[in-house]
Amino acid sequence: MIKGEIGRTMTESKQKQKLRMVVADDAPFIREIVRSLALKNDIDLVGEAVDGIEIVALVEELKPDLVLMDIIMPRKNGIEATKEIMQRFPKMKVVAFSTADQETMVIRALDAGCCNYIIKPFDGPALLAVIRKSFKSGK
Repeated sequence: MIKGEIGRTMTESKQKQKLRMVVADDAPFIREIVRSLALKNDIDLVGEAVDGIEIVALVEELKPDLVLMDIIMPRKNGIEATKEIMQRFPKMKVVAFSTADQETMVIRALDAGCCNYIIKPFDGPALLAVIRKSFKSGK
């Protein structure tokens, strides 16, 4: 579990409010893509997790605005983690991501409470668009 704030360049009083986000993926390169995207945009990546158990704990502790959730992870998958998060935080915005061959899993993730999804592999602009759209959504 990695905690911290990335992308802070001004004092709290001068900084416009940024989207606070956490990411869960067991693949380090995916977390690196998200970290890089956050640094270049108005996003504070406040935590990273490698499995569903860690992400539930991070959400409980950090109460972010949005969660990026891989569906297939060790110990607890993203669907089960999303269900647990949504029980505790019904207004939390969770964006699922998975590979194209897992359409059934994406449907299950949406049923669990995810507000949106993106198919891997994704590029930075596509991911940023989904993050912004999901953050602005009414759910």
